[in-house]
Amino acid sequence: MTSPDFTLYQHDLPAGLDLGARVAVDTETTGLKLYRDRLCLVQLCGEDGHCHLVNIAQDIQPAPNLVRLLRNENCQKLFHFGRFDLAMLMKHYGVIFQAVYCTKIASKLARTNTDRHGLSNLTRDLLGIKLEKSATHSDWAADEKNAEQLQYACEDVIYLHRLQDILNTMLEREGRQHLAEAAFAHLPARAAMDLAGFEDLDIFAHH
Repeated sequence: MTSPDFTLYQHDLPAGLDLGARVAVDTETTGLKLYRDRLCLVQLCGEDGHCHLVNIAQDIQPAPNLVRLLRNENCQKLFHFGRFDLAMLMKHYGVIFQAVYCTKIASKLARTNTDRHGLSNLTRDLLGIKLEKSATHSDWAADEKNAEQLQYACEDVIYLHRLQDILNTMLEREGRQHLAEAAFAHLPARAAMDLAGFEDLDIFAHH
């Protein structure tokens, strides 16, 4: 695979950047604990396939342009396992999200023939593309990201538009699109519950 096209920024997106009506979004962090770990990188990609990577310093700076894009209700934000990314972005920037989509949720509702719904599973099964995931546990807090990390970061977003299109077709075929849309609408509230300390509680359970 050829290296993805990307632009790397420090702290924020440039003013006036228009990424279109559907933007894939992902984050890289120092770990998966909301209260312990911090945001290190935000990746975005419009339908043109060009990635925009925002390096986040330890002394986090205001990012008004990034926040404006994330809050834009006319722009659909595509995630894979959006629950975590939304919570991290809420924690650091106070973003209140609308118009979100999660390919992991869509896959779980549409692809009931498997229990494997990771991004690498989706790209392999639906697109015939094998992702290189060796950078997953690298040092994302480093001030300078290496070439392997930057390619990994791009690959987390460049396929989400194509995956969404395929998964939407499957959801419609199985009559589950309405269930997916309800789950997506609930996702920001689920992320807010995680931040409020209810991450291990199933509020719908009997006990």
